[in-house]
Order: sequence, then C-alpha cells, then structure tokens
Amino acid sequence: MTGLLRRAPANDHWYAAGLHTTQTLVDALRDGAARHPQSMMIFDSETHPASAPLIEIHRRGARLAGAFARLGLRRGDVIACQVPNWLEGAIVYHAAISLGLVMVPVVHIYGPVEVGYILRQSGARALVMPDRWRSIDYLERFSAVGDCPDLEHVITIGERMAPGGVTLAALEALDADPPAPPALHADDVCMVIYTSGTTSAPKGVQHTHNTLLAEMRALADADAGAPDAVHLSPFPAGHMGGVLLLGRAFLSGRTSILVDSWNTERVARVIRERGVSWLGATPFFLSSLLADVRDTGVPMPSLDEIHLGGAGVPPELVLAAEAAGWRAFRSYGSTEHPTVTVSAVSDPVEVRAYTDGVAFGANRLRIVDDDGRDLPPGTPGEVVTLGPELFVGYTDAALNAEAFLDGGWFRTGDIGTLDDGGHLTIVDRKKDIIIRGGENISSTEVEGVLLRHPAIVEAAVTAMPDPLYGERVCAFVIVEPGRELSLGDLVEHFVAVGVAKHKTPERLEIVTELPRTAAGKVRKADLRARLRAPAPVPADAGQGGRDSQRAGR
Repeated sequence: MTGLLRRAPANDHWYAAGLHTTQTLVDALRDGAARHPQSMMIFDSETHPASAPLIEIHRRGARLAGAFARLGLRRGDVIACQVPNWLEGAIVYHAAISLGLVMVPVVHIYGPVEVGYILRQSGARALVMPDRWRSIDYLERFSAVGDCPDLEHVITIGERMAPGGVTLAALEALDADPPAPPALHADDVCMVIYTSGTTSAPKGVQHTHNTLLAEMRALADADAGAPDAVHLSPFPAGHMGGVLLLGRAFLSGRTSILVDSWNTERVARVIRERGVSWLGATPFFLSSLLADVRDTGVPMPSLDEIHLGGAGVPPELVLAAEAAGWRAFRSYGSTEHPTVTVSAVSDPVEVRAYTDGVAFGANRLRIVDDDGRDLPPGTPGEVVTLGPELFVGYTDAALNAEAFLDGGWFRTGDIGTLDDGGHLTIVDRKKDIIIRGGENISSTEVEGVLLRHPAIVEAAVTAMPDPLYGERVCAFVIVEPGRELSLGDLVEHFVAVGVAKHKTPERLEIVTELPRTAAGKVRKADLRARLRAPAPVPADAGQGGRDSQRAGR
C-alpha cells in the first residue's frame, strides 16, 4: 500500500508507553481464542443465522488461510470482503489476518460503482461476497463493476459462482493445513477501510496491527468491569464499528451478537431473550428501540449501556433513554481515528446528553483556528487529534498533506468546542460529508451524480437533520428552464447510475439560485441553516419560487 506516514516521535511515545507493542493481530486473535475458547459469537439473521465459539472461528480461519495460500495469496496481498454480519465473514477476516493479507472490508450495501472503485484502487487480488442476500444479487452487481486488472479470485458464499470463481464452501472443504505464521511487523498495514470523503472518490484509510490493537485493547479494558456482559452491534462488517467488535470479542471474551439487517421487532426480541446489556448504536437504532418499548409496553430490563456514535446524537435521545432506564452516552470518532472521545456511563446525564465526552484512553485533542493555533475553551474551531489508534495515512498519498498538521495531528474537518473540563462538543462540520445512519456520504459524489441528470443545471448537496438517521441527504438544484423535476425522478436516476441506495437524495429543494461567497463557492452553511429553520409557506405557493419535496425511507 502507499501513502504511509511515519509519525516517528509519536510512534516512539506509544511504544515507550506500552500502547504500541510487537504483538500483531495474528498473535492477539490466537491468544484470545486460547483464553476464551468457548465465548460465543452469535450472528443473528432472518435468512442466515449462525453461531460459533471463538476457538471454532480461530480453527476454521486458520484452515481457510491455508486454502487462500493454495490460491497463491501471499503476505501483503489485498483481499476485499463484502459480506454482511455473517459467520463466514468473521472466518474470512480471521483467515486474511492469519495469512498476513491486507483486509479491505466493504460495506455490504455498496453498489457496483463503489465496489469497482475500491477493487481497482486497492489492487485487490481476491474478493469474497455472497451470491445473494435478501434482494441483492451480488453476482449480477459484480458483472457491472468493470475491469479490475489485479483481481484474480472471486469467492462466493452460497452455491452460485462468478465465472472462473470458487465457493467459500469448496475452499473450506479442502481442509488445508494452516500456513506457517507470516513474518509480520506490528507496524505493517493490515486493513484498509474506504470511507466517503470531500471528493467524489472514497478514501482508503490505512490501519496497522498496532493502531487497531490499541483501539481494541482500550475497548476491552472498558469491558473489564462487566465479565458477564452481552454485546450487540448492528454496525455492518464493512464499517469500522463492525470490524472493532469482531476483534474486541477475542480480547475481552464477552458474548457478542451481530445482526445483518435491522428489524426492530426482531432485535428487541433478541435483546430480551439473550439478556443483552451493551448496545453499540446510531440514533436510528436507539430511537427504534425506544419506540418498541413505548408501543409494546414490554421493557428490556437487561439493557444498560448504549454507546452512541456514527452520527450526530440529539440530546433529547439520551434523555429519553435515561427515562427508559438505559444509560446512553455519546462518543466521537471516525474511520481514521475510531474513538477519540467518549462519556462514561457514570457521568451525569447532562454530560452524556450534551457533550461527546472526554479524550478516550491515551488520545489527545485540540481545538485550533485555520492557521493551526490553539483556541481557548468554549471557542469553536477545528478538532485535531492524536493517539495510538490514529491511522497511518490514506492510500492516496496526495490526501495526506492536507490531512495532518506538524507533529502528526489529524485534521478531522469537524468543528467543536472544549469546555474547562475537557468535554468535547461537535457543533458543525468543515468537511462536506453527510453521515446517514453511521454511513459517510460524500456531498461531492452525490452532486456529480445529480449533474448527470439532463434537467439539472446546478446542484448543491448537504445534510438535513433527522431524528432517526442523524442526517439525510438533501439536494438543492437549479433546473433547466421549462423542465420539471421530482424526487421520484431522482430516485430513478440514481438507480440507473448504480450508486448505493442510501446516497439518493431524500429531500429535493428546487431553487432559482444558490448562495455563494465572493469567490463563487456555495455557502453550504447557509443551506444547512435553511434546513434547520422552519420552512415558511410562500404566498405564491405552487406558482414558482422554491419547491420542496421529501421522501421517507
């Protein structure tokens, strides 16, 4: 992989503090399986349920690593995995790490446009995916990804195969001997996760064994006081939250439940029947569970801690959870730096509801102005972070120059304030990103798709607040004179282009002009403010002016 940053002073500090070590993920997963052999991972699914103890996942992963080696995959090769939260996906992750491959998790709902880009940009030699899941025919989608010159092996979960491909079951049936442990360094890149950025193309975020283990160890340490806790996560395996739970389970030994799709009634039943005590969630998931308790009148007495992240969290949601007897708390992080801040469940509810907590573990953060100078408490500025969990650079080295300050501090692009107690509160975003239900969406990418529609002259895309998903996509467009455009037209257009469904605008604002700076840039802050304000009903409604259309999904 390329684009690595060698933050030597910081790395030396993490090693001296014992936060980076010579241990690799191979070592950690092997040792975790030995310490917690019968701890269970449960994969809840309406169509593909499974469960296995950690020792079984370890053994099957080791044998699958041997089968991968028979395919010719070697240390440093890239393998992409677009699999929902299934047992097979966990085994593939384990196998890839065991062989020293670079793992590229891909969100399972991504369409051929995103998947094709990721495969080409990462140089993946192998791809693992289902043949079908729910309404998605992955083989049909794969036929539309375009040429991927480095891709040699397409491995499917199911009975159907891609042309020249092989099934995962056939590889497991080889019962190959586990390969010899690869000669790895803990600072080797072992995972690249693609996240939407301010440009139309996803950014490849590179993590090493050390950066991921620093995060997983800190999370496992937080679990130490609750040995019987049962964790549930709805975050997909292609998301950093899903990746972390897969590793965290081996370090902590806690029972872990992963769901492949969100069905509130089903998840609520799982929580009640299995005694789930800890939940990782976005606002959408928590809102859904609160509605279930309200509508059914059936409590969830085991549920205690709810770790909220992945999207802006309304304070009212934390207060509602408190009223239901659940201790919800906000956190702040990203694919680049997974958990920067977090509140403690012991904090007063006002702290948990109205701030994003204090620096987590050994992480550090500052609030700076546009010139990188520190700002006093209470003054909004850009959040910059540093810590042992911080990624080591993008695969596109050109992105790194603007992403870091001197000393290796990461420029998050988010605007926040710090109070005198060190509590962070995110108040706005410099980066042009929409976070819908925990998934990053590039406004630039959506704008590019909009401008391919023949009726659209100009387009600006921004986030609109939403109580369930945190944010949704709103498109402000100027249309060709005499042309008409509806939200339904946009839905059809995005389906035809082939981008993931969640990037489709859910609100359309037809305007006659866009607010701009003196330099001609669209003032996105003005558009976001317009969405936060109550919409007045114009006197000439229906006779021109601004037209607003919404869709709920």
